[in-house]
Amino acid sequence: MAGHSQFKNIMFRKGAQDKKRSQLFSKLAREITVAAKQGLPEPDKNPKLRAAIMAARKENMPKDNIERAIKKALGGDAENYEEMRYEGYGPGGVAVIVEALTDNRNRTGGDIRSIFSKHDGNMGETGSVSFMFNRVGSITYPADKGSADAMIDVAIDAGADECLTTDDGHEFLCAPDDFGGVRDALEAKLGPAATARIVWKPQNSVAVNEETGQTLLKMLDALDDHDDVQRVYSNFDMPEALLEKLSAA
Repeated sequence: MAGHSQFKNIMFRKGAQDKKRSQLFSKLAREITVAAKQGLPEPDKNPKLRAAIMAARKENMPKDNIERAIKKALGGDAENYEEMRYEGYGPGGVAVIVEALTDNRNRTGGDIRSIFSKHDGNMGETGSVSFMFNRVGSITYPADKGSADAMIDVAIDAGADECLTTDDGHEFLCAPDDFGGVRDALEAKLGPAATARIVWKPQNSVAVNEETGQTLLKMLDALDDHDDVQRVYSNFDMPEALLEKLSAA
């Protein structure tokens, strides 16, 4: 029985991973379709589409899926999605921003509000927490592109505001209006970026203990699992060891 149980557990985990992967590809495809529908279907002439395709490639989304998502926009039968932003507070007073693409704002808004409520949170009005975040362009590269000092020189030349270097890599930050020019200048020097998009960066963080963190992570997972949600941002601060422990639970 032990072996059988172990096999079932492995199959369950694989099924969950496959579902996550399928859901991720669906979200990426939706973002590509919307970007292609809003502008030109050519990445070189449509920065938003270019960023969406870049994100899809980073997740190893098949080329056929990407091309199919673009063709869907050209076919004229693609759903009309709205870009929505939801804001609120999670457990422990953690600020949360949710970006979504939806074809039914009432349904999505109700679902997001319910997720906040079920996890000791409270969804507020647009602007209720975004003032605690900075809207910035973020372009990332792997650590092997060069030293921190070298990347600062590259940032200055490219017109970026700053470059943050960690063991994971280099992140160049800039104003949203400068995003396209900075990204292109960086690509000319360093090649294609690992990621490039406009994000929400928290100005300050909120410390979270284990009990609160457990509920918070469940809420963030529930939001991320929603089909209409593209990205979730928050300002919680948790020791890495505790985060790994709760994530593995």
